[in-house]
Amino acid sequence: MAYVKRDSTGKILQIFDSPQADANEFLSLNSSELIAFLGESAQSDSARTILSSSDAAMIRVLEDLIETLIDKGVILFTDLPAAAQQKLTQRQHVRSRLQALENLMDEEQDLF
Repeated sequence: MAYVKRDSTGKILQIFDSPQADANEFLSLNSSELIAFLGESAQSDSARTILSSSDAAMIRVLEDLIETLIDKGVILFTDLPAAAQQKLTQRQHVRSRLQALENLMDEEQDLF
């Protein structure tokens, strides 16, 4: 996700990973205008911001990919390095706890 701040002529001045008071226009990361701005820009911080904002989504994609490969028997969980096994297990545990909390909150809202 990229939110842009423009000048009076419509030229992109800055990029943010979340909406700002003066930058609430959303552009896709694949936007040709955004890609051109990054290509012309010496603002490496803007590029880092875009990459950082997509990191969480990419991590989730990789987790889903690993889970799919394991489910289909392409790889075994034990084939992964011990550190990767530990991180994946920890993230699955946290995600399941968050899901349980969200379900509990949804049930409580129905009570009122």
